[in-house]
This record gives sequence, C-alpha cells and structure tokens, in this order.
Amino acid sequence: MNTAQPAASLDTRDAVGIIVGIVIGSGIFTVPSLVAKGTTSPGLVLGLWLVGGVLSVIGGLCYAELATSCPSTGGDYAFLQRAYGRNLAFLYGWARMAVITTGSIAFLAFTFGDYMTKVAPLGAYSPTLYAVLCVVLLTLLNLAGIHQGKTAQNLFTSLEVLGVVAIIVVGLLVVAPAAPAPAPAALPGPTPSAGLAMVFVLYAYGGWNEAAYVSAELKNLRSMAAAITVSLAVVTALYVLANLAYMRGLSLSGMAESNALAADLLERAFGSSGRVVVSSMIALAALTSGNATMIVGARSNFALGRDFPVFGWLGRWDQDKSTPSTGLIAQCLVSLALVALGTATRQGLQTMIDYTAPVFWFFFLLVGIGIFVMRVREPSLPRPFVVPLYPITPLVFCATCAYLLYSSLAYAKTGAIVGVGVVVLGLAPLLWSHRRWRPAPRPQAARRITRKV
Repeated sequence: MNTAQPAASLDTRDAVGIIVGIVIGSGIFTVPSLVAKGTTSPGLVLGLWLVGGVLSVIGGLCYAELATSCPSTGGDYAFLQRAYGRNLAFLYGWARMAVITTGSIAFLAFTFGDYMTKVAPLGAYSPTLYAVLCVVLLTLLNLAGIHQGKTAQNLFTSLEVLGVVAIIVVGLLVVAPAAPAPAPAALPGPTPSAGLAMVFVLYAYGGWNEAAYVSAELKNLRSMAAAITVSLAVVTALYVLANLAYMRGLSLSGMAESNALAADLLERAFGSSGRVVVSSMIALAALTSGNATMIVGARSNFALGRDFPVFGWLGRWDQDKSTPSTGLIAQCLVSLALVALGTATRQGLQTMIDYTAPVFWFFFLLVGIGIFVMRVREPSLPRPFVVPLYPITPLVFCATCAYLLYSSLAYAKTGAIVGVGVVVLGLAPLLWSHRRWRPAPRPQAARRITRKV
C-alpha cells in the first residue's frame, strides 16, 4: 500500500505564483472580445471586470475555509465527497473528465490555434489544425513523463504577467487612441445581456479554486486566504487595466470584432512584427496553461479510477514515468472530440465556454452550499480560517453561482446543451457501478430462503 503523502513545501509566495499563473492563462487575451459583444458601454465593461474580481475574492474566502479545514490534494472532489457522499463525488469526477477540464483544454487549444494562425496560417481550418496539434503534443509530452516544478511555474507566471503588463503599457501609453468603429450588425438569436457577459468575465477569472489542490502542501494553512486574496487583487488590477488598454487602442466595437485582441493592438503600435511577437507569446502562454491543466486533469481521472472500479482502467499509474498514462490518453481523446465540436459550431472559444459554464457553476454552487452543510454536520471540525461575515459571505457566493448557472443556461446554445447532456450521461456508469458492485446477500438471508424452499 502506498502511504506517501504530500509534503508541506509551499509558502505563500509559491501559492500566489501558482494561483496567478493558473488564473491569467490566456483568457485575458481572448475573453474581452466576447464580453464586448454583449455590452454597449465602456463603463459597463470595466464595471463587469471589477465586479468579477470582487465576486472571485468572495468565493476565494469561502474556499479558504474549506481548504484549511479539509486540506487535500483532491480539492473540490474531496469537499463534495465529504459534504454529500460518494455519488455526487463520482458525478463531479465524471464532469471534470468529460466537461470541465477537457473543455478548458479545448478552449486553450483554440486560443493557441487562433494566435498561431496570426504567425503562420495553415489554410481555412488553421485554428483547428493548431488546436489538434496542441492537444496531441501536450499529451505526448506528459506521457513521456514531463513534470513542472514550482520554479518553472513561477517563471512562466512571471512571463505571463510581463506579457499583460506590456499590453497595458502599449495600449495606454504607446498606441494612438482608436476612432470608434461602426457598431457591428446584430447577430441572429437572443440579445446579449450583462448576465451572459459576466459568465465570460468569471470564466477569465476561473482557476483560483485550483488553489484547493495545493492546500495539503502549504507550510502554513492560515496563509491560504492571504494567497487567494492577494492573487485575485493582482489579477483584477491587471484585467481592468488590460481592458482599458484594449478599449483605448481598438475601441469597444473594435474589441467585439477582434479574434486576437492583443495581436491586433500591438500591430497598430508596431506593425506586423509586433503582431508576430505578441501572437507567439500568447500561443506559448496557452501551451503553458494547457499543460498545467492536463497535469491536474489527468490526476483527477486517476483519482476517479482509483475510487470507483467502473473506471478502474483510469486508475493506472506508470511508475517509471510517474504519470497517469491512461488518464492522459482518455483526456486527450475527449479534448479532441471537443475541438471537433467547436469547429462544427464555427465558434470554438465561445462554444467551449458555453459547454463548460453551466456544469462548472452547478458544482461551484454545491461547493458553496457545502460550507453550510459542513458547519452543521461537523461543528467541532478545526477551522484555521473562518470565512468572514458568515453566513452573508457564503450566501453571496451561492447567489452568484446560482445567477451565473441561470445565465449560462438562459441563452443556451449547442455547447451548453451538449455539456449538460454529457453530465446526465454520467448517471449511467454510476447506476451500473451500484448494480455491479453492490454487496452480496448475507449468509443468514440465504439460509432462510433455503428453509422456505
């Protein structure tokens, strides 16, 4: 039996580096375009990004209580299992494998494809070809046993932050203000709303909950709340300033029409050479975030296979290469299927957000409710950090999750419908697992039946 446990080797600075690196990713280079399409006022855009940061901090404080009272490398999976039992934990593990993590990988792959197409186009399906290459390449790298240490993570985080800062400087100080472009023609379908725009905003802020996965490795559990708060304050400042830079350099309508915001902004400032440099930088950021997501996601698949025999084949660990090989392969195949879905809808990035958002916010809501459940069930549980202003703070978090769950479904498109359907399909292996692995009848019952015969 393997009794190895994670060592407490991370300090607050390491945790901040990990959280900022996961959150920033490549969303700030792509999502503002989707937000601009759903709004009509620059002030509203900036307000949404600011509110998104505040709501993320509120959620982070709620997670800090859970992470410090139940430190585990299982993160959300462990919280849900402790609060609601194995059945819901199974569905969450299924959702991570089939929707949440793989949808994020496909989103990052499309981001890589969009920006690499600016550098070296490969024809009509260039973004898709690059997205497929991204998924396959990262899978092969991880199958070969590639690992990232905390030093590498901090380095990549620094490069990502420097990239955002460079865009802010160019947009606010270098490039001339853009003249407002004519408003784009209205697209068929439901009218965009601030609620739907907030779904996109909080997607860009997403990832801070992954801090829960390193809670068991913090030297001081009390530093979790500080790490999350500082990280999200830094991210919020960068996001608001980046949107100011985009609006000044491209205009709000120009943002809405752009498929590669940062590249278009730097092209205005430095010509085609600037476009190539920033496109390459953002493509690298997408690869970096995609690799980190693959590492975490494959290990979630491994945990699901280890805990539930119905997916036992996922619980295989390649000891020589120190990697969950079958979990990686399954993740690759699902991600490629989602790339195909995004290509079929011709809106790869938005389809992946639509696909993951309802499922993500549903389970996020359950985690928020889990705070109340655990306060009732385990009142004496040691809590190194207690969420301030209880119960108001977790109620705000739950209300936010519920509203965003509604918003992500109110304008349901193909991606959202497919995502919810895939989660529902997870009930089939769960029920099969119960039938296949239910306990055998007790001997006493068997003897009574014999006497009746």
